Amino acid sequence: MTTTIITHPACLQHVTPPGHPEQVARLEYILAALAPLDLPTVTAPLVADDDLLRAHPQDHIDFIKSASPSDGWVSLDGDTHMSPGTLEAALRAAGGAIKAVDMVMAGETKNAFVAMRPPGHHCETSTPMGFCFFGNIALAAKHALDHHGLKRVAIVDFDVHHGNGTQDLVEGDDRIFFASTHQMPLYPGTGHAHETGGYNNVLNVPLPDGAGRMAFRKAMQEQVLPMVDRWQPELLLISAGFDAHAADPLAGMELQEEDFAWATDQLYDLADTHASGRVVSCLEGGYDLEALAASAKAHVKVLMERGNG
Repeated sequence: MTTTIITHPACLQHVTPPGHPEQVARLEYILAALAPLDLPTVTAPLVADDDLLRAHPQDHIDFIKSASPSDGWVSLDGDTHMSPGTLEAALRAAGGAIKAVDMVMAGETKNAFVAMRPPGHHCETSTPMGFCFFGNIALAAKHALDHHGLKRVAIVDFDVHHGNGTQDLVEGDDRIFFASTHQMPLYPGTGHAHETGGYNNVLNVPLPDGAGRMAFRKAMQEQVLPMVDRWQPELLLISAGFDAHAADPLAGMELQEEDFAWATDQLYDLADTHASGRVVSCLEGGYDLEALAASAKAHVKVLMERGNG
C-alpha cells in the first residue's frame, strides 16, 4: 500500500451558509477527481481529547463543543460558521490527520492524503478562525513526536494564505519546523519574514499578488527546501492548500496544478532523504472547484508515484 486517502462522509455534513467559499462541494469535487486512481480509503476517526490537548487548552475544546448548534448556523466570526454537522466533521478532520500519521509510522501506507474539511491551519491555540476549528496538522505533528517518539518533524504549507494557526501552535516547540509560502498582503495579515519562531524553527516566505509560478518555485528552491533539508525531519507533513491556483477567486498567486505537483515532488526528495519517504498531506484551502479538484489530483498522483518508487 503506497498512498491512502483518509476521509469521512461526516465532512459533507459541515454545511456553511449560501455563497460561502468553504463549501461541501469542495470535498465532493476532490473525491470525484481521486476516484479513478482507485486508492485505498480509510475512515477518519474522531479525535481524542487527549490528542486535542497537545495543542489546545480544555476551554477551547469546550467552547467549540458548546457552540455546536442543533439547527441553522452559529457564527464564531465573520468567516467561521458551525452547522449541526460541523462539530463531528471538525473532530474527524483532526482525527484523520492523526490516523494518517499512525498509518505511515506503522508502515501500513507509504504516505497519506487527508481529504477532510473543515481545514485547520488558521486555528490558533484558543481562537477558531479562517474556516478552522482545530489545528489539524499541528496536532498530527505533535502526535508523531509524543506518541511515536520522533525527534524532528517538518510542516510545509503552500496554501496561499499564511498558516497563522499552525505557526502559533508550533513556534514554541523546538522539535517542529514550519515553513509557509503565501501571498502578502492577504488574510490573515501574518507571516512576515521576520517571524522566525522561538527556536529559528519558522520560515515565512511572503510573495506579492501576481507573483506567479517562477517566483513560487524560486522561493521553494532557494528558501524552503534548504531549510527543510537542514532540519532533517523524520516525518514530513504538508498543508496542501490549492488556493494559490490562478483560477482561485480568493487570491492572485497565479499558480497551475503542475506547480503543486512540482512542489510535492521536490518535498518528497527530502522525505526520501531524511524520513524514509514518510509523508502526510492534509487538505487546507482551494475555492475554485475545478482547479481544486485538478490540483488535488496532481498532488496525490505524485504521492502515488513517489510512494511506489
